[in-house]
Amino acid sequence: MSRYLDELRKCKARDDRGMMANLRCILVENKKHRAWPALNRLGVPIKDEVRSFIAGLYATHPEETLTGNFGTTCKAIEHERGETSGKDNKLTPTERRFQNVLAAEKDEVCSRVLRMVRMAKALNVRINYAQLASDLKFWSDNKKTEWAAEFWTPGVAPGTEEDV
Repeated sequence: MSRYLDELRKCKARDDRGMMANLRCILVENKKHRAWPALNRLGVPIKDEVRSFIAGLYATHPEETLTGNFGTTCKAIEHERGETSGKDNKLTPTERRFQNVLAAEKDEVCSRVLRMVRMAKALNVRINYAQLASDLKFWSDNKKTEWAAEFWTPGVAPGTEEDV
């Protein structure tokens, strides 16, 4: 599964803006057809929704880490936004958004992940795309629990941006 990620990294390294722009089109319903030739060049079957989606996310925000899962990413977003959990049982805005992602069924999780990736981009928070691809491919209660455990681990600070 990671051959296409290696190809995406090469596109980033050579600053292939055209390819990245075409790949971002997979995230927009009426522009998907523009991404299909680019996906083909990466060796990603057009009908492979998870790898196509990951390619579009990577083209949107190519800053990645090789550690953690999406729960780690969301915790880093919360940290970068300066949000802290109080003793009053009120959720932070990021916690609410993250719970919304965790509540998603397989057919709706991608749109919710996309919103969080856009937040990660705005805050320069890195994403483990290889892990995200695997988790989305096998989306289940177990994956949701793994993400939640990473997000709500007591006494553990979120990962730093240098975790590459």
